[in-house]
Amino acid sequence: MVGLTSAAGVVGFLSEPDPALQSFALRQLNDQIDLLWPEVAGSVSQIEALYEDEKFPERELAALVAAKVYYQLQEYNESMVFALGAGKLFDIHHDGEFEETILAKCLDTYIALSAMHNPPAPISRPNQTPPQLTTSFPANTTGGASTSAGMTSPITPFSQSALPSKSLLSRQNSDTWESAVAGGGNAGVAGTHPAPLILQRNVQKNLQATIRRIFESCYENGDFKQVVGIAIEARNLDILRETFLRASQSDKKQGKKLASGSTSKSEELMDYVLSICMEIVQERGLRNEILRLILDLLNEISNPDYFSIAKCVVYLNQHSMAANLIRQLVERGDAKSRAIAYQISFDLYENSTQEFLAKVMEDLPEGDKEKANGEATQKSAEEAKESDSLLANADSSNEAKDTTSEDESKVYSSVREVLQGTKSIALNMEFLYRNNRADKQILNKIRDSVESRNSIYHSSVTFANAFMNAGTTNDTFFRENLEWLGKAVNWSKFTATAALGVIHRGNITQGQKLLDPYLPKNSATSTGSFYEQGGSLYALGLIYSNHGTHVLDYLLKQFKAASDEVIQHGGALGLGVAGMATGSQEVFEALQYVLHSDLANSGEACGLSMGLVMLGTGNVQALEEMIQYAHDTQHEKIVRGLAMGMALIMYARQEAADELINGLLEEPDSNLRYGGIMTIALAYCGTGSNKAVRRLLHVAVSDVNDDVRRVAVMSLGFVLFRKPESVPRMVELLSESYNPHVRYGATMALGIACAGTGLHEAIDLLEPMMKDSTDFVRQGALIALSMIMVQQNEAMNPKVTTIRKTLQKMIGDRHEDAMAKFGCALALGIIDAGGRNCTIGLQTQTGNLNMTAIVGMAVFTQYWYWFPLTHFLSLSFTPTAIIGVDQDLEVPSFKFHSNTRPSMFDYPPEQEVKAEEAPEKVKTAVLSTTHQDRRRKAVKAKQRRRESMEVDPTPTTPKAPAEEDKMDVDEEPKKEEKADAKEGTPAETTRKKVEKEKVGYDLENMSRVLPGQIKYISFPEERYVPVKKPTGGVILLEDTKPSEPKSLLEMKIKKTAPAAAPGQTVGGPSGASASDAALPQTPVRGATSAASEYQVDEGSEEAPLPDEFEYHSDAEDEDEAK
Repeated sequence: MVGLTSAAGVVGFLSEPDPALQSFALRQLNDQIDLLWPEVAGSVSQIEALYEDEKFPERELAALVAAKVYYQLQEYNESMVFALGAGKLFDIHHDGEFEETILAKCLDTYIALSAMHNPPAPISRPNQTPPQLTTSFPANTTGGASTSAGMTSPITPFSQSALPSKSLLSRQNSDTWESAVAGGGNAGVAGTHPAPLILQRNVQKNLQATIRRIFESCYENGDFKQVVGIAIEARNLDILRETFLRASQSDKKQGKKLASGSTSKSEELMDYVLSICMEIVQERGLRNEILRLILDLLNEISNPDYFSIAKCVVYLNQHSMAANLIRQLVERGDAKSRAIAYQISFDLYENSTQEFLAKVMEDLPEGDKEKANGEATQKSAEEAKESDSLLANADSSNEAKDTTSEDESKVYSSVREVLQGTKSIALNMEFLYRNNRADKQILNKIRDSVESRNSIYHSSVTFANAFMNAGTTNDTFFRENLEWLGKAVNWSKFTATAALGVIHRGNITQGQKLLDPYLPKNSATSTGSFYEQGGSLYALGLIYSNHGTHVLDYLLKQFKAASDEVIQHGGALGLGVAGMATGSQEVFEALQYVLHSDLANSGEACGLSMGLVMLGTGNVQALEEMIQYAHDTQHEKIVRGLAMGMALIMYARQEAADELINGLLEEPDSNLRYGGIMTIALAYCGTGSNKAVRRLLHVAVSDVNDDVRRVAVMSLGFVLFRKPESVPRMVELLSESYNPHVRYGATMALGIACAGTGLHEAIDLLEPMMKDSTDFVRQGALIALSMIMVQQNEAMNPKVTTIRKTLQKMIGDRHEDAMAKFGCALALGIIDAGGRNCTIGLQTQTGNLNMTAIVGMAVFTQYWYWFPLTHFLSLSFTPTAIIGVDQDLEVPSFKFHSNTRPSMFDYPPEQEVKAEEAPEKVKTAVLSTTHQDRRRKAVKAKQRRRESMEVDPTPTTPKAPAEEDKMDVDEEPKKEEKADAKEGTPAETTRKKVEKEKVGYDLENMSRVLPGQIKYISFPEERYVPVKKPTGGVILLEDTKPSEPKSLLEMKIKKTAPAAAPGQTVGGPSGASASDAALPQTPVRGATSAASEYQVDEGSEEAPLPDEFEYHSDAEDEDEAK
């Protein structure tokens, strides 16, 4: 049929009384409405009248035509209403612009309506009420008004009234927008969906029917993830539950096919929902409800995913659920269940706080139970009511405690060993020790390039050594450089002693013995330096970081007995690191007592450590006391320490921290505003929260204090580290700011968010900033680049070689500023962290927040004010390894497969040769007067031969003196090197090509495996099968042939442990044998370098000359003419 060119005739049929003519007209218009809609638009009222006429047989067709007309007029609300009235004539499966637009409008309206019926509720961590601070903030005029809104709705901006009316960041209709009303969907992101229309009841029914059709279509096609996304945005947990059930029904139908497959749809869906909860959902109340729903669903399954349960339990802070889960697995008695129980225990230790783990151990049946420091967990929150019905009845599980067999008691004692962390720490330390690839030549170059008498340079070498050997127990650099180490005075000595704690971090069996020569003695005749004693207490805390079970009592005793401010400073830092997140009231009160003595150095450390001990607890009483003292004291250092401590107390509290944030940001004191920004960074770390980013960007461009602006930009890295790709784009303009403090903040934000990723966009931004005109901006760029480039090789990122060369060049440049050199030394240590076996991971291998790493990074940024805090960065170092452990917690010797080329994730090459080549180039460029004499003699000899009219037919005779006549000595070896390189490159490239063709190689147990390499790892061995999908770290293996003898890996660190014990030889004049062994090395190095000078000069004369030398005959002719 020929298409209509005009709709005038067909539109006329709409006025006819005959329904058949009207229906004919509607069908014609529906087919060609895209072309005829301008003419039809004038008669749309007639089409609406036909739809409203209940006697008209084609009402749905009239509604569809009206919907298409309104769509063309861009009246999408009216178009959606009529499309819903069209019923089944509105084809949701048709791929047209009209259908796609109206479906999107329907979904947005459904989400907004559903969100209105399921408003966000005030939420906090389970079993705890939101903090209600009674302390008044003097300048909190606008912030206090918005506190209630911030507490009732976690998606409300912090204080919209505090934003100036002309601010670009303030909403245009902020007076009418309320996130608690409808339209605040999108998983807690306010404003993504418009406010819902006021729909009639019949239209709402039609909307529900259309949405149900969409869901059924998704179920049939297996698109369960799309339904999950809609359900979460709409806050409709009933739809979410239904989606899980339908996915499990789909799996049952395809049971035969799935028998050979890897994972079912329900398992994939579970992982997807968990990842959405942890990374996208920004509202904690909704997140907790979803996690509880997942727990209920998992408990209904006969063989649930225990690792998903453990993940939910950790986030919900339900320690009794975790204990019941472990107990049920142990009571099963089979080897696989025992291995799963051990794996869950390892995961709990990696993702939980000391307080949580202590409660789990208390709930477990008695085994060889060792009491941890009970003081840390005496004052705890109420037990969860939801845990009463988890997995098993509590009554029966309590009765089982008395009837545990000997085997079960052994398993429980092993579980306790894992939960205490001793097993994980020992395995990680063994890995770092046996795979240490730290390059001592780099450290030697840093030491030789900087002036050791300058404290900033001395400390920079100390930090580089500490980071490069973190956790490896390799302190040979200190032992071999006792003379250099003896130049450390005062706080440099404090820092050098504390560096032993970084190097021996995790050496919990011998940590106290190693530091014994420096630790404070009770005797009055103690002659040790106060700085050594304070540094040793700090080092002891670093060794037992986040594992203060066996050392907290000793540290607390020494801290209380200390009278000197330096020892108090070190003791406070040690207590904070070792007692991290224990919630110990006794330690908190001891720190508070010293704080009130109002001494600047010890007070700053006490304020910081009070926050570390109460990390993430949201303790209202502690916050009120800290705020009050911050207002009372006159010491800026104490105020800064307290501000940082308050931020740490609110770690991961999200909207529960809004009241404190609003109060601190309205303070006139810039140090307290600084603390408010750090509170945003830590409370919303890793959430990607839009409201947190908005507030940080606002402060970054509006605050009057440079420190506050700097930390506001830097904090973007903490909030967005789960989305590193978004950070370079966000800070691109800030990196070009006129204010150097903002530029420095941009560099550190990139380093924190993109650490270990090798992200090209971040590197492109940072490279020009290495040449910034301001020294501390260059310092920040160097540190950030090293964080991003950690564990990167040339195959992963080609720029890593040039950046390493730049770092080596800058550290040796005498004209470089001290601050930039300090940053360069830190960068050289960070880029080779942990013997090149550690990365900086702010989230764990299982995807949870890495509390220790985040806190370490946050405190490390305070090195701007106080250098000893630089050591905290070592808490962010995460070993990158796969450590297989069998069900007896022994390390078997076996191999796993990596389906990549060996060079893809290999260690970067050593830097030893390059350090020796630098002086050689300078020596070959020096001219000698001997060469000039030889040249003159050669010219005179030629003149004599020509005067005697002797003709030499061959050019061989003059070539002999020409060798001596050559003046540009340095060109000869260069040309030879180029020639050799040209000759050698084809062979090398062919070898490389052959190597590249070999894809796949085997790795021994306890080998380095980078995070990006894990997806290529497989376990082809039939005997040892992992109990879960490999994620890095400790993996439990099920031994399928337990009756056969097994070979175990030999623990190297146990053999060499006695050699590391004499800590007194490090850093002090004691230990003459070690010093005698170390001292001769310096002159030997000088002798070899001097010998190499003479060898280069002598060898240059014997080098063969290239043919181009014959061109010098023109110059010789000129000499003759003269």
